Amino acid sequence: MPSPIEFFFDFGSGYSYFAAVEIEALAARHGREARWRAFSLGTAFKRTNALPLTRAPLKSDYTRIDWTRIAREKGLSFQIPEGHPHAGLPALRAFHAIDRRDPALAKRFALEVFRLYFAGDLATDDLSEVAEVAAGLGYPKADLAAAVGDPELKAHVREVGEQAVARGVFGAPWVFVDDEPFWGWDRLPMVERRLAGA
Repeated sequence: MPSPIEFFFDFGSGYSYFAAVEIEALAARHGREARWRAFSLGTAFKRTNALPLTRAPLKSDYTRIDWTRIAREKGLSFQIPEGHPHAGLPALRAFHAIDRRDPALAKRFALEVFRLYFAGDLATDDLSEVAEVAAGLGYPKADLAAAVGDPELKAHVREVGEQAVARGVFGAPWVFVDDEPFWGWDRLPMVERRLAGA
């Protein structure tokens, strides 16, 4: 079996959202599994001295236009939430807690978090709201609250981000195909060609 493609994403990244909507079908077209890796872009920003796109001078205005334009073309309801980007640690940790038990459910959870967050209907830094999303998909609130508070899970989440940066990840979305890196939603056509020629 060919190795999975690795999909690194951050819940506060609009480009990650657009990639998340496409990545499963893309991988399936080439007989690959997509392995989703949620991480915090803040880990990379500390190394690169970067700012979130929507807080960076000049980049901010363009990013808002571009995200809205892409969402419209993809038929996605979209708005940049007030106070964006949220730190989103509860959503990040919840993803990893769910992923440990059921990776397929974790992907569905991630897509729902993206959809709700970029509709202005979810505070990703509010555990009670995040738990409601998980509960709606069948993951018990009590189980999630216990898992998210587990120091071992918190350490695991930090480690995922640190390992990503150690592999050269400095933005999101980020895809590895057989360890070859691709940065950005707009690189998915290149990922497709790479998979077709693998």
